[in-house]
Amino acid sequence: MDAAKEFARLSGTLFVDGGVRPSTAAARRAVIDPATGLKIGEIADCTPDEVEEVVARANDAQRAWWAESALHRAELLHEVARAMRRLRPDLAELLTRETGKPYKESADEVDWCVTATDYYAELGRHSVGQVLGPTVAGQLHYTLKEPMGVVVVILPSNFPLLLFVWEAAAALAAGNAVIVKPSEFASLTTLKFMEAFADLPRGLVQCVTGGGDVGRRLVEHRNTHMVGFTGSVPTGQAIARSCAETFKPHLIEVSGNDPFIVMPSAPLEVAARAVTFAAFMNCGQVCTSAERIYVHTDVYDEFARLVVAEVAKLRIGNGLDRVDLGPMGSAAERDRFERVLARAVEQGATVAYGGGRPEGFDDGFFFQPTVLTDVTPDMDVLHGEVYGPLAPLCRVSSFDEAVALANASPYGLGATVYTTDLVESHRAAHEIQSGMVWVNAPILDNDAGPFGGRKMSGTGRQLGAEGLDTFRHTKLVMVDPAANPQDFWWFPYSDDEAYPAR
Repeated sequence: MDAAKEFARLSGTLFVDGGVRPSTAAARRAVIDPATGLKIGEIADCTPDEVEEVVARANDAQRAWWAESALHRAELLHEVARAMRRLRPDLAELLTRETGKPYKESADEVDWCVTATDYYAELGRHSVGQVLGPTVAGQLHYTLKEPMGVVVVILPSNFPLLLFVWEAAAALAAGNAVIVKPSEFASLTTLKFMEAFADLPRGLVQCVTGGGDVGRRLVEHRNTHMVGFTGSVPTGQAIARSCAETFKPHLIEVSGNDPFIVMPSAPLEVAARAVTFAAFMNCGQVCTSAERIYVHTDVYDEFARLVVAEVAKLRIGNGLDRVDLGPMGSAAERDRFERVLARAVEQGATVAYGGGRPEGFDDGFFFQPTVLTDVTPDMDVLHGEVYGPLAPLCRVSSFDEAVALANASPYGLGATVYTTDLVESHRAAHEIQSGMVWVNAPILDNDAGPFGGRKMSGTGRQLGAEGLDTFRHTKLVMVDPAANPQDFWWFPYSDDEAYPAR
């Protein structure tokens, strides 16, 4: 594959009715390679007419898709997974060029898409309801699981393929059609990814590009029936308010501010490697990144030394080279991150490693992985999503203090604890207010286990059986085969059950 030619082919297109075609929109947005700062393509701000077309085609395709057998849907979804495997090298290269992440992380993302698709292909036909014990003898009571209809998926740029599949595979397995509006910073790779879905019925999976106006039209459209959103808190709130107008179901996954607790019983060398990965994977642009690192005072100094040593080993550069860290996703994100770091230093944090733009990388949006020590609980850096290459280390005096600080955040996505103390492990699982707790196993996902947060981190769950039900209605059915009269509660009411006479 010639990446330049592929980006040129995909520029200004949308994926509709089974293939890419040029958008009629005059408005275009430049796509910049964050490792070089050079333009590699452009995307269209799709028009209202194009949005209307994809919604209409999606509704037609969804009705036919739901009419198929669950086995047939499963077989086609397995074909989608196989197509993803075939496209893996091309997708990984384009994803690295468009978002900056190291090629290994891009290839891993495609692999995770494959396993999630295969998982939902089977789960979708496992159960479509259950039979209940009836409340009346001789009747049949059961539930049916039915699709929402047309699902809109609106995405960020940090994991554009994986976050799409987590929702799209479940939605398709449940019998829905899907329309994706990708991030403006990952649209070309998403358009390429649509090739994996090209053999599904035409119109069942479609992609329109653009900014907030395109997303708003999809969310507010009377013929879309469910919205899945991953992104910022303000946009998530706006989508939730819009959906509330018609009680449209929605899945919202927004910010994380995840704690990472290190206790004296932890193997410190392992924990230092773990926090380095959890803080700096994808240049820290992960919703479950370790952003608040609470270290017990008895091991704080030694742990800080080990973390600095691990971070110093990280190789920075273009994601297509042999590196561990690529650039941040955009110049604006790097500028925002620099303001976060400057505020932390202003409030008294010490830069133990990094702290600036690396030498020799003037063309892209690179920043050194940075370790902060002397961080205190009151500092701003611990009270919002950092979303950048930063590991702030805060000293705590006890496990109780660490848990209290972990729970003090308005967010509750994930939390990591490093300890070999069984009591602390058990308490962490039960006491930390988050959607996920990782004990000595940071930021892992499992296709079969739910992903999602609490508090200001969002509503609903992706992955697992819960993720499938996110995209399904539940209908209760009660049947009396004999159509017997139900005189035990019908009119006329028995005089014996009337209010006693005075």
